Amino acid sequence: MHEEDILGKAYDGRLMRRLLGYLRPYRRQVVIAIMAIIGHSCLELAPPYLTKMAIDRYIPTRDLSGLGSMAAVYLVVLVASFILEYIQTWTMQATGQRIMFDMRMQMIEHLQRLDLRFYDRNPVGRLMTRVTTDVDVLNDLFTSGVVSVFGDVFTLVGIMVVLVWMDWRLALVAFSVLPLIAVITQWFRLHVRETYRDVRIWIARINAYLQERLTGMATVQLYRREQRDFDTFDEIDRQHRDANVRSIFYYAAFYPGVELVSALAASLILWVGGGWVVNGDGLTLARIREAG
Repeated sequence: MHEEDILGKAYDGRLMRRLLGYLRPYRRQVVIAIMAIIGHSCLELAPPYLTKMAIDRYIPTRDLSGLGSMAAVYLVVLVASFILEYIQTWTMQATGQRIMFDMRMQMIEHLQRLDLRFYDRNPVGRLMTRVTTDVDVLNDLFTSGVVSVFGDVFTLVGIMVVLVWMDWRLALVAFSVLPLIAVITQWFRLHVRETYRDVRIWIARINAYLQERLTGMATVQLYRREQRDFDTFDEIDRQHRDANVRSIFYYAAFYPGVELVSALAASLILWVGGGWVVNGDGLTLARIREAG
């Protein structure tokens, strides 16, 4: 058993603060990316409202000039949204690469200062996995994780505010499925976290085993251990495959579950909102469509 089996908490605030510290030299780029995300999130709220205006105001009155103006505004919103998303993606990807450069240089300097006993206790293949594979995962954290989560939360809050502003009753119907989404997400988070940990462990073991056998191939052949070592590697590789299959299972269950809850929410909106429209309760079909 290797020491990578002993893992820390799922979320470590002290460790997260250390990771976020790598963003300090690139504060300006991060601010630009955050501003682009906020602008993009605001623009994402505009198309549904523009569609509502077109359906409620211009199409029933056959106002083609107003409908053309609305289409022009819609086009401007799409172009501006594309530009802001491009700025955010390019800025964060470039910043992520610079952070990875800083982190790898710091790790190399640290590894060169370690005592030789450290390398006696830790296989080189496992250390290579930590320096390469795990650092690439951190790159995804900086480029697609921290800032993107902020943008998603901002967009979600904006959508909820707009829904309540348009019709609070229909918004409550749409929000009624949120507890189901929370339960499904919590189930997915707990299980997929363990499978990701297993995948990391077995990748490290594969690399460590390969490194040890390749550097010691003369010894392996001298003692005629080819078949035994092959069988051992086959077992390690099988465990790695099974860990990946388990992670795929949870993804395969999570996304259809979210789609099912989404379909349930749309059905509730059509059922409740459609009943209000039929009964002449002051609700329009456009509002039902936007809530869905």
